[in-house]
Amino acid sequence: MNRESGLDLSDFPKELTLLLALLQEGDETNISERIKDKLTDIDWNRFLELVRHHRVYPLMYLKLRKVVDQELIPVKIMQALHSDYTRNTFQMLHLSGEMEKICRAFNENGIFSLMLKGPVLAETLYGDISLRTSKDLDILVNVDDVEKAEQMLSAHGYESKSNFPRILGDWKWKIHHVSYFHPQKGILVELHWRLYSELGSEPHFKELWERKNRSFLTTEPVYFLGEEDLFLYLTSHGARHGWFRLRWLVDVDRMVRRGLKWENVRILLKKHRSLHIGGQALLLASQLLNTPLTQQMNSMAYVRRPVKLAQQSIVFIKEKLDSYPPPKHFAGRFKRYSFSLLPLTQKYIFLISRLHPSSYDAELLPLPKALHFIYFPLRPFLWFWRQMKHRTQA
Repeated sequence: MNRESGLDLSDFPKELTLLLALLQEGDETNISERIKDKLTDIDWNRFLELVRHHRVYPLMYLKLRKVVDQELIPVKIMQALHSDYTRNTFQMLHLSGEMEKICRAFNENGIFSLMLKGPVLAETLYGDISLRTSKDLDILVNVDDVEKAEQMLSAHGYESKSNFPRILGDWKWKIHHVSYFHPQKGILVELHWRLYSELGSEPHFKELWERKNRSFLTTEPVYFLGEEDLFLYLTSHGARHGWFRLRWLVDVDRMVRRGLKWENVRILLKKHRSLHIGGQALLLASQLLNTPLTQQMNSMAYVRRPVKLAQQSIVFIKEKLDSYPPPKHFAGRFKRYSFSLLPLTQKYIFLISRLHPSSYDAELLPLPKALHFIYFPLRPFLWFWRQMKHRTQA
């Protein structure tokens, strides 16, 4: 138990402790000295499994290459990591080329877009696209441009992976992205119009666009979130997934070490009721990755609510939660954790939104537009009807 933070890290498996030690930034010439006491009795197959689960194999490959006594690391582990590293490099180059094509098509058709992660995040935070993994491209557009952007993706060979009704318009605020897949290129694109799936406070697209950064990774102009907005997004994204991949926490560590205008960050987090989420991320980064925090950051991290949220997420990291939404044995705990992330006002909004009619209701019981108001009193009955249909079909 760390008395200062209140986080209990005592029962971490040895393989996870080694992984965290290797992920910490420090004197690269002294890696062997830093980890020599953690290399005994390691289950290397389990270690490799953890590395792949947390999607940090590019960093692990380069770090382990610098260990002086290579005999301590099984050859097959280094070969596997080298294979993962090489495959990821080609994947990121593939994504970079496709990102440029999509952004060019959007730019030519007057669709403003912001890359949320992917190659631009790797280049910005790590200085090299091969050092971070990405399985898809996440692109944010204005909600008014969603249908136009979908048409552009379809015209370029992408097929929709998100089949949901769009009858009442509730999808614009109940859902935050749609997925498109290119069967020949094997690339998945997530088209976002909101940053989060919950009905929380977040910057309007116009604000994000005004504060944007430009990436020079490609010839075609590609834009991504400004620094403070990026911190807000990355910490909120990690928190909403329980930080079950350490890759997201490494991103936060890199952002902190690069330097941010913390007063601006604090103002933005406070405006969007996310101080506790930013504090949770800083606390986890500090305790797990030895991220250096200033007094201003400590005042955000070492307070009751962030500490409680951080300890809750430790379970998801330690037990290797490996999917979202989580499997059944984690579902109840994860739901309680997710609900505890929400500010009080957002909890009320969330509960009230459950009573709002959805397009699924309209699909189940089609009514003329003039009678759509009837869906409000019918909502509980339609919800129950759908649940019974699902159980019957299961």
